[in-house]
Amino acid sequence: MNTADQYLKAIYLVQRMENGPASTGALADRLDVSPASVNEMIGKLQDKGLADHEKYKGVSLTDEGIEQAREALQTYCIIERFLHNVLEVEEFPSEAKALESVIDETVAERLDTIIDREPQCPDCFDAEADMCAELVGEGEAD
Repeated sequence: MNTADQYLKAIYLVQRMENGPASTGALADRLDVSPASVNEMIGKLQDKGLADHEKYKGVSLTDEGIEQAREALQTYCIIERFLHNVLEVEEFPSEAKALESVIDETVAERLDTIIDREPQCPDCFDAEADMCAELVGEGEAD
């Protein structure tokens, strides 16, 4: 998963929590980056047709952006479940965050063959807890 995918995932989750466009401040907080970095990436996502940004209102994903964000979120969920269910890593949420930028689609697909992923994935993801709702209470939410 690349940096753009991490931003798409964050925008998708913040949009769900805010029930509307994601503010750059909320994205900066979620991603632990500066608002300037968020604005720069939003511009890149907009150029690729993945997001629409309206100054002072926030950013919304296009249909293509939503599709790509859901794929990124599913990859993240696969990593999280692998760490939790297979490797039994106690601090799986923080480990999943560290690994998501280096696990590519091929590796995620292979991990997916050995985990017990929920059929509703990635809709089971709890944006506020920042982990799969099925795993909430089993790990350390950041």
